[in-house]
Amino acid sequence: MTPHLLYTAWSFPPSRAGGVYRALATVNAFAAAGWDVTVLTVPRDIFESSTGVDSSLEDQVAPGVRVERVDPGSTAHVSDLRRWSRFRARNIELWRGLDRLRDLRSFPELTYGRWRPRLEKAAARVHAARPVDLAIGTANPNVDFATGAYLSRRFGVPYVMDYRDAWGLDVFSGEDLGSWVPGRARVERRLLAGAAEVWFVNEPIRAWHTQRFGGADRMHVVANGYDEYDVPLAVPVRPEREDGLVFGYIGTMSDQVPIEPLVRAWRIAREDGRLPLSSRLVVHGYVGHSGSGVAADTLSRAEADGVSFRGPVSKSRIGEAYAGFDALVLALGTGLYVTSGKVYEYAATGIPIVSVHDPGNAATDVVKDAPGWVGTRSLEPADIADALAATAAVAAAQTAAERASAQAWGAQYARRAQLEPRIDALSGLVGKRS
Repeated sequence: MTPHLLYTAWSFPPSRAGGVYRALATVNAFAAAGWDVTVLTVPRDIFESSTGVDSSLEDQVAPGVRVERVDPGSTAHVSDLRRWSRFRARNIELWRGLDRLRDLRSFPELTYGRWRPRLEKAAARVHAARPVDLAIGTANPNVDFATGAYLSRRFGVPYVMDYRDAWGLDVFSGEDLGSWVPGRARVERRLLAGAAEVWFVNEPIRAWHTQRFGGADRMHVVANGYDEYDVPLAVPVRPEREDGLVFGYIGTMSDQVPIEPLVRAWRIAREDGRLPLSSRLVVHGYVGHSGSGVAADTLSRAEADGVSFRGPVSKSRIGEAYAGFDALVLALGTGLYVTSGKVYEYAATGIPIVSVHDPGNAATDVVKDAPGWVGTRSLEPADIADALAATAAVAAAQTAAERASAQAWGAQYARRAQLEPRIDALSGLVGKRS
């Protein structure tokens, strides 16, 4: 009988939040491996009023995957003031305190906690209609893990915890987050103890968890990898590069991304002639969640220096954006545990990459052997300028054969290659239980 996976993810198409790509790829990989898949996620209007949507992603969900949208009951994402109660509008601080208590009564996580009982009810309904053989929850939010734990307690269903980041670890500072939320550490420990497998995006995060919680044999690295959509990522060398090199950045510009030192370095390298004045830096993506902030101001002031901000690009057509670049800028926040899914996509293109992040980031371990890679010594503008200039020389000279070689190297990070070993292992686990 075909095994049945119940997958829980707050971020699922048409969400455009970073975690959606891992969720979409995992669901599609299980479907391709012959599993029936049901997804529990939130209604579309949650994304429309908060993180935004990319409607093209819904077309990428594998045929036959059932998507059930469960209202989380959260009021934090209600941004329309006309939907606020009079009490909320007039007593916002008191209202917020009471609202947090409503979350914590259900699960030790603010904003999302009250989704737990609704998820459990939906999971019971799905299991009654078609018995679930395996449950996977991907975080954050961490309440996504509650579905699998519930099915395990009630029906003995094995479950997997897929940490996209971490619950108790600050991946930027490396510090234990701790928590004033009652029971958070206890609940996480209990969830980890009961999981059949626990997935992490890189080895430093996995090692941190094994040191604190044990269970190393059940903890695995499932790197983000890259996904192929409508337009291939393996793009050819751009024939027009003699008219001026185009550096490209694609990604969300959070407060941790060093946009300001990057722009200062870009200006330095152009002014001293190491980058021709015809060179351009093209930035695609979202500026945080609100579209404003330091990054937005920095980019708007840099237009005269050949820097242009072009907003988001559809994931399904992202290959078209890469085809217009001669070099890629991998700008990331600082942290030993920071990798980013973008690094794998960059590698797949075969385009020379300049790393504009702390050399100690986990991302360095991924790209340091990539053909054409250049890393900055530090995040000081002078060092970034040196790296940009070195990358320009590589990009200007890259041949079609060298691009193809780089693409062959990057192919090892295809998302399917990361997921297949775990799907095989879990298929064996489910088969034994049957």
